[in-house]
Amino acid sequence: MPTIEYEGERIDCEAGDELREALLEADRSPHNGASNYANCGGRAVCGTCAVEVRGPVSEMGEDERSRLSKWPHDLESGLRLACQTRVEGDIEVEKHGGFWGQKGDR
Repeated sequence: MPTIEYEGERIDCEAGDELREALLEADRSPHNGASNYANCGGRAVCGTCAVEVRGPVSEMGEDERSRLSKWPHDLESGLRLACQTRVEGDIEVEKHGGFWGQKGDR
């Protein structure tokens, strides 16, 4: 059973679980501030669930690649959309600041 480390907590999930859903089920959000309420609900449209992920996860699909290639994101940032990312093993997740989570210390 994979473990997600997020905001100082360990969250257990099943291999193949969608990261966004696993976080929400654990009462944790991959969104910041108002984006907790103003988001696309996991359809890779808004980009507000962008997070930094370290560890084994699914490959990036076309919908995710398309959204992350548009402002304010950048494909080179290394961020992933939690709504499009499947957990494949133990991972560490970090949410950066900003409405879309795009402002990291890079």
